Amino acid sequence: MALPDLSAALPLPGSSPVTPASTGVLYRRLLREAVAPYAGRFALAGLCMFAVAVSTAALAWLMDPVVNQVFVARRAELLWPVGLAVFATFAVKGIGAYGQTVIMTRVGQTVLTDLQNRLFRHLLEMDLTFFAAHRTGALISRLTTDIAAMRTAVSTALTGLGREALSIIFLVGVMFYQDWLLASVAFVAFPATVIPISTLGRRLRTMTANTQVQTGAFMTLVEQCLSGIRLVKAYRMEDYENARAQRLTSDIRDRIIKTERVKALASPLMETFGGVAVTIVIVYGGWRVIGGETTAGAFFSFITALLSAYRPMKALANANASVNEGLAGAERLFAVLDTKPALHEKSDAVALRVTRGEVRFENVTFSYTGALEALKGISFTAAPGKTTALVGPSGAGKTTVLNLIPRFYDITSGTITIDGHNIADVTLASLRDAVALVSQDVVLFDDSVRANIRYGRAGASDADIEEAARAAGAHEFISALSEGFETVVGERGQGLSGGQRQRIAIARALLKDAPILLLDEATSALDAETERQVQSALERLKQGRTTLVIAHRLATVATADQICVIDQGRVAEDGAHGTLLSKGGLYARLHALQVSPGMAAG
Repeated sequence: MALPDLSAALPLPGSSPVTPASTGVLYRRLLREAVAPYAGRFALAGLCMFAVAVSTAALAWLMDPVVNQVFVARRAELLWPVGLAVFATFAVKGIGAYGQTVIMTRVGQTVLTDLQNRLFRHLLEMDLTFFAAHRTGALISRLTTDIAAMRTAVSTALTGLGREALSIIFLVGVMFYQDWLLASVAFVAFPATVIPISTLGRRLRTMTANTQVQTGAFMTLVEQCLSGIRLVKAYRMEDYENARAQRLTSDIRDRIIKTERVKALASPLMETFGGVAVTIVIVYGGWRVIGGETTAGAFFSFITALLSAYRPMKALANANASVNEGLAGAERLFAVLDTKPALHEKSDAVALRVTRGEVRFENVTFSYTGALEALKGISFTAAPGKTTALVGPSGAGKTTVLNLIPRFYDITSGTITIDGHNIADVTLASLRDAVALVSQDVVLFDDSVRANIRYGRAGASDADIEEAARAAGAHEFISALSEGFETVVGERGQGLSGGQRQRIAIARALLKDAPILLLDEATSALDAETERQVQSALERLKQGRTTLVIAHRLATVATADQICVIDQGRVAEDGAHGTLLSKGGLYARLHALQVSPGMAAG
């Protein structure tokens, strides 16, 4: 059943160029929703970070006894103790760094996997209005490009942020311990880097988010072209589509270059201001050592701490860029997660129990966009265990009728009941369990034949699946496949013929064994011989079920118990085949066009 294209009406949340939301809000949400479940592991990683930071500061502090006691005072008895202390400090730092990296990498990647699974689950729970309104490529971009940006941020930033920050704190402590005046002079230059680097981070987030928007557009183009490759080739539109792709990829390239140029600014900023600080320390500190105001050991300890602090400061500046790129992905991901389905199940919904299978439409109106009505007060009853055919001109609203029975959409007004139960008052699970669907556009997944049939009823035994295949007239050709029921059918079942795909779909519906059957042009794309085989399988499928069938070829529904002629969203007439022909109305005219099109045209 085709869905209307509403993509121009409803933009995907986060799919247009963005202005970054509060960084603090995003951080808090990530901590609350993604990180909190792993607080224990983060605490263990924190202990490792603490060990790294303390040992880094200890190395700088040890420069004081190394210079003053070993090299200046020449105390030989301290050579081994000081040397072993240095070795032990390096060992603790190495073990702590390993533990922190392993734990944070595992937890960080697990957090992202959780978010990816959560997003996928959320998309599966969205209603068809959402998917009709938003492009597939843009949705795939959320699951791939945005998660990849967050993954990069985690691998390059999250695993080192805590360690670098703690190292800076302890190193600054050593610097102030050795010479608070010199430390105060040194840190005059560093605060000047904070404002420009923060500004760069905000720019990066906006630029990254907009790049991801264009990447989503490119993925949409690729998905549409590959799925419609026959049409592209039939109309010789390869050059046109290639030009569209080149415009998008060129735009993405230019945006990435601009982003990298902004990211690169962090390094020269840190180098420049770091150079200013080191120069001040060397000149002023050297003057104080020469003047006897401090010792050479204290100065070397200080300069070691300063130079050691420079590396984590630079790492933090670079991490700021990665974090903002990851936050851009998080912002777009949360935009989708915050989008709620338009279709809701009532809190007091009850399970539907189908006893007879009567389906009744009472004065039902419906609109896909809220403007033009697809159905305009339609009323009819599909009798229990009988076949009701829906016929009429293209665009009359036939497929819309079928879409409303399993509540893929909510009606605007009126009521739809099954055995007297309003479908709006029952649980979606029980409603959809009561309905089986076979359409012209058969959907098969890139999986085995067995798995595609088992889609009808999870947990069905192999014997049940094979019995359904026999009833659908599919067992013989399935057994002849290279690996029988284990044969992988390929994407959308491209490894099978149209008739084979249709019979697998019928086997799936038979396995579901639902009391209400919806057939949407189930044989219209088949040749006469294949249609005969499929019709035979459909007849077995319809036995004992309330069936609503859409067909353009009226000969296929001539034996239906009831035929409803839909025209412009209303039931124009209904009755049996012979009755409708005798009325000489719309059905009779449609029948005449199909029986003798040349005469009707004349």
